[in-house]
Amino acid sequence: MLKSSGSNRTTISRRSLLRGVGVSLSLPLLNAMAPLASHAQAPAKPRRMFGICNNLGLLPGEFFPTDAGRDYTLSNYLKILQDYRRDFTVLSGVSHPNVDGGHPSDVSFLTAAPHPASGSFRNTISLDQYIAERIGNQTRFPSLTLAVNSGARSLSWTGSGVAIPPEQSAASVFRQMFIQGNPTEVEAKITELDTGRSILDAVADQVRDLERNVASTDRMRLDQYFTSVRDLEHRLQASKGWERKPKPVVNQPEPVDPANPTQYIAKVATMYDLVRLAFETDSTRAVTLMLDSVSTPVVEIPGVTISDGYHNLSHHGKSEAKLAQLRIIDTWHMRLLADLFKGLRGVQEDGETLLDRTMVLYGSNLGDANAHSTTNMPTIFAGGGFQHEGHLAFDRARNYPLPNLFVSMLQRMDIETDRFASSTGAMAGLEMTKS
Repeated sequence: MLKSSGSNRTTISRRSLLRGVGVSLSLPLLNAMAPLASHAQAPAKPRRMFGICNNLGLLPGEFFPTDAGRDYTLSNYLKILQDYRRDFTVLSGVSHPNVDGGHPSDVSFLTAAPHPASGSFRNTISLDQYIAERIGNQTRFPSLTLAVNSGARSLSWTGSGVAIPPEQSAASVFRQMFIQGNPTEVEAKITELDTGRSILDAVADQVRDLERNVASTDRMRLDQYFTSVRDLEHRLQASKGWERKPKPVVNQPEPVDPANPTQYIAKVATMYDLVRLAFETDSTRAVTLMLDSVSTPVVEIPGVTISDGYHNLSHHGKSEAKLAQLRIIDTWHMRLLADLFKGLRGVQEDGETLLDRTMVLYGSNLGDANAHSTTNMPTIFAGGGFQHEGHLAFDRARNYPLPNLFVSMLQRMDIETDRFASSTGAMAGLEMTKS
């Protein structure tokens, strides 16, 4: 893994792994992975996309700003993201042309395929899979399809219109990313992890050797990364609490419920941590996450009493009691998004932040869940090397096509195209940085 360059510097392959019995741990991008010779061409900057759909949306009056432009006034929800206002653009007046049907429209969030509630509906390729088909061979995983509290509902669809089943266990994805070996070795490593032993313990000697042979800036980078790995391991263990709690003794076989869907907020936070780690290790460059709020029961929030299921609350009928509880849940969504931005911005990669290189699309298929409307979709677009210009306000009566944003995202990933689904071109008012 380590080799001398003929100078005082040690170079490391970009694809280097730390290996132990049943374990393979990718490394983050380090300065020691850059080419030495001045004439050597540096590898292209990795660009990534993370598409998130909350299929019950957000309360429009609390989310959308009342004015437009770079210096718009933050709405109640966006105030939670105020530390990152120059890192994201908020969109209003956007939707997918001819995508209707209320709740079924979530499967078209990244495809823009029309009329998803019709009997003859057939989906088309999703943005992430379009990317995976073109650059997926550059990473260990061409893409990751994730979900919280979902059954088979997915944001990822193949070119033939087949849904890719989402992974709902962060622990399972973590193991896929970092544990390898024969079945006996894998099972032994899983047992160790389940009893609290870190994946880093299995590669401790290699970690020490690596840290001795790199510069101080890389040592700091490695320390930050390894801390992230341990933190995520702790979160995954904590999220398994329901599996470990004793169950009532009954005179019949009990159903296996690996995680309680009421722990919705904690599950979303764990998925965000997992995605950050996947991007940090360059394990993949395209991730989708379906937040299936429709299938979520009463949301468990510490210190707060939520009295009804998430879906029922969304049909509030202007009941102030229901609206108050929805504001609490929506506020938590914004807090989690702020934490995601903080985590991505806190990781350095070759002189830029991980947020600079990661396009985060957060939104919903529903503009107003109470009315089942699929227009004026609440949308936040963050990071990715764009010049974010505050609030891009389009016509809320005659919406601007959101697939135009998908074209801009593809172009940012150096995928040459000027069309995707029902787009009419790249997104107006959204400019890339020069680099």
